[in-house]
Amino acid sequence: MKATEAKRLKELELENTRPKRLLADAELDKAMLKELAKGNF
Repeated sequence: MKATEAKRLKELELENTRPKRLLADAELDKAMLKELAKGNF
């Protein structure tokens, strides 16, 4: 792997962290709402 390819890969990985975090937060919110709807709080 060339240095420029490695640099681009690192940039893409950094760009990818934000959507992954947003998705994880959304999944946690969804799970929490499901528990609240069941009355397990």
